[in-house]
Amino acid sequence: MKSVLKPFFNGLLKENPTFVLLLGMCPTLAVTTGVTNAIGMGLSTTAVLICSNIVISLLRNFIPNKIRIASYIVIIAGFVTVVEMLMKAYTPALSQSLGIYIPLIVVNCIILGRAEAFASKNSVFHSALDGVGCGLGFTGALILIASVREILGAGTFAGIPLFGESFQPVSIMILPPGAFLTLGILLAIINSISKKFGQKEGARSDS
Repeated sequence: MKSVLKPFFNGLLKENPTFVLLLGMCPTLAVTTGVTNAIGMGLSTTAVLICSNIVISLLRNFIPNKIRIASYIVIIAGFVTVVEMLMKAYTPALSQSLGIYIPLIVVNCIILGRAEAFASKNSVFHSALDGVGCGLGFTGALILIASVREILGAGTFAGIPLFGESFQPVSIMILPPGAFLTLGILLAIINSISKKFGQKEGARSDS
């Protein structure tokens, strides 16, 4: 079972797009001013990632090598257009808030990277699992970063007030410098935990 689900857990943890591979930094830094935006961006990217991985895997033996990147972009652009139209129809406020970052999913390094590195070389099932894992890993990272920034920078969580009127928000956290600061601190914490975990695993294997 672990071997079957390996693509899912790799994308979720070991190859997390944000905290491990450092991909998709532009939307990560731009849309994490609020948890609602982070959820919307993460789920939109996840949907496009899963669908594009499946289609690219299905067509991997038919796409000529010389035009594979262009073909991937066309496939991804089709799904991004669908997602964008659905958001405008059913969640117009969120669509307006995310703005240009929804169309820019087309050139998101996460989606193109997984298409080239995984979906074009693996089965439909494993490509779908990879899409789910990477998508949820990306979504989780956005929510974590946005939670820290929104709580400290606005005193709210998903727009819900958490503190009394006496709370003084740290305004820099919802500004661009706050995005870099939050990401850097979280990366340091996660790398430290990963290093300690790796050392424990190494000690166990030696014993």
